[in-house]
Amino acid sequence: MFDAVRNNRKIVQIFLALIALPFALWGVDSYVHSGGAGEDPASVGDSKISAQQFQQAWRDQQERLRQTLGHDFKAEAMNTPEARLATLNSLIDQRLLLLEARQARLGVSDEALRNFIGRIPALQENGAFSMSRYEAALRAQGMSQPQFEAQLRQDLTLQQLVSAVGDTGIAARTATESIMRIEAEERQAAELRFPLAQYAGEVKLDAAAVKKFYDENGKLFATPEQARAEYLVLSLDALLAQVKVEDEEVKAWYDGHKDRFQTAEERRASHILVLAEGKDTEKAKASAEAILKEVQQAPAKFADIARAKSQDPGSASKGGDLGFFGRGMMVKAFDDAVFKLKEGEISGLVQTEFGFHIIKLSAVRPGKLRPLDEVRPEIVAELKRQAASKRFAEAAEAFSNMVYEQADSLKPAAERFGLKIESSGWLVKAPKPQEAAGYGPLRDDKVLKALFADDALKDKRNTEAIEIAPNTLVAARVVEYQPAAVRPFETVSAAIEAQLKLREAAALAKKAGEAKLAELQKGEEGSAKLAWSATKTFSRSQPLPAPPVAARAVFQAPVGKLPAYVGVALDNGDYALYRIGKVSQPESIDETRRQAIQREYAGLMAQEDFAAYLAALRARIKVEINHKAIETGER
Repeated sequence: MFDAVRNNRKIVQIFLALIALPFALWGVDSYVHSGGAGEDPASVGDSKISAQQFQQAWRDQQERLRQTLGHDFKAEAMNTPEARLATLNSLIDQRLLLLEARQARLGVSDEALRNFIGRIPALQENGAFSMSRYEAALRAQGMSQPQFEAQLRQDLTLQQLVSAVGDTGIAARTATESIMRIEAEERQAAELRFPLAQYAGEVKLDAAAVKKFYDENGKLFATPEQARAEYLVLSLDALLAQVKVEDEEVKAWYDGHKDRFQTAEERRASHILVLAEGKDTEKAKASAEAILKEVQQAPAKFADIARAKSQDPGSASKGGDLGFFGRGMMVKAFDDAVFKLKEGEISGLVQTEFGFHIIKLSAVRPGKLRPLDEVRPEIVAELKRQAASKRFAEAAEAFSNMVYEQADSLKPAAERFGLKIESSGWLVKAPKPQEAAGYGPLRDDKVLKALFADDALKDKRNTEAIEIAPNTLVAARVVEYQPAAVRPFETVSAAIEAQLKLREAAALAKKAGEAKLAELQKGEEGSAKLAWSATKTFSRSQPLPAPPVAARAVFQAPVGKLPAYVGVALDNGDYALYRIGKVSQPESIDETRRQAIQREYAGLMAQEDFAAYLAALRARIKVEINHKAIETGER
């Protein structure tokens, strides 16, 4: 079953992206039999998706977006009914798959789970599973071993189901070759332009038309309310720059924390492994004892024997060498044995969860204390951060109180905390993303909302101190304001007139082009006398020689009879005719390219199959959504 997962890993990853929200860590039974009181966001069959499960998934989704978008992340913009419903639908899809997997009696054995974890590269040290790394990784994620293994067991169970559906995505060779021929098709076409500028002189525009356009399209000439502001940023980094550390402090801190700069002893070992997982342990032990006798008779040949007989694929080819490692980086029994040996000594049999080991200690690298001069920059940075953190904790409340109590100016707060008053350009309340990028610290939604509040606009009062990031506060005040307005007709009439003239000229160019196209399509004489451009090659697999809209027209044109003609209005207002004189396809198919396209096509088909499979599950298993529960949930 796991072979199918490994062999279809890419397809599995695509499908899992559709159900990417992490599973709540209460085990399969809690998914299938979850009850509970209160307003549940959804029910799937006889099971419930609880408010707790939904809120955890929602917070996890927000955190992923925060990490992905960085400063561009806006919690309020992401907190929409549509986004919350999408999160809930992902949980519903997960539950449907878990119910289906349970009904199909799919599962993952303890041995399969242990093997999978043991082969995770991040949990290995020198090619072998490291229990210390495993425990450290769990601590970093704030998870217990049972929680992680329960989640992983669910993931692997679902991968079996997803992989089974993914295997149905099969693309026929003939269909793939048809796609390749369409992709590689070339059309030779010449171009005839009817430039907009050529017809500009023919445009007769009534002055009343300009005013009419202005009156009917007032929104086009509206300017939003705008404000310019000045602001202060109190941040840990700003205070960090103000901190100075004396040499005496550095020396005292070093003397009190020498253990932090003490490198631990490391040992280099080689081993011969006889696997015992899933095998007769006594048989494996007998085999290991025979190898041990051979090693004891010829210690100098340890590396050769390891190459020939060790069953550790990561180290056997290197004569069993595991390199240098510190205490705690190997499983406990192995670790204890290594650190009891003397240099050059060979152990007896050492049994671990992987099997039986014969270990040779190759070298010992003693621990040492890093000198003060080497670690001085680290200590200075640490002391500065400690001092700045203390200052920020003390300053944050005082800063917030001062900008509130002395609301008519930011100057007192700037002087007290050694900050520089910054000035902004014109700001709008709801900027587009590209505009907001230039707003700096003021692009935060909470800051803009505060700046455009009545008291800030009318009374020019400071905003409250607003946290825009961890250890970062901003206070701002409006220095100039312009209300929303419609620009006067006199200021935009010239631009409107120019735009309308271009529009009319484009219409004339199109009319002339379409008339000529009709003549050519009727087969009337005169094509040869027209000023066609040099022939251009249009191919979907090569850079286009014309705008995309023109290329689409060329490829969509019927070519049963050549030459064929097609016309298209271009985005710049010109009209263009194309005379297609030749259509060709490759004589042969590149096999490597065909296989790549067939895999891509199969992947797309598999995605469609999976979407249909989920739809079928929803049709078969009753799903009810409580929209009120997710709209009024935790925010």
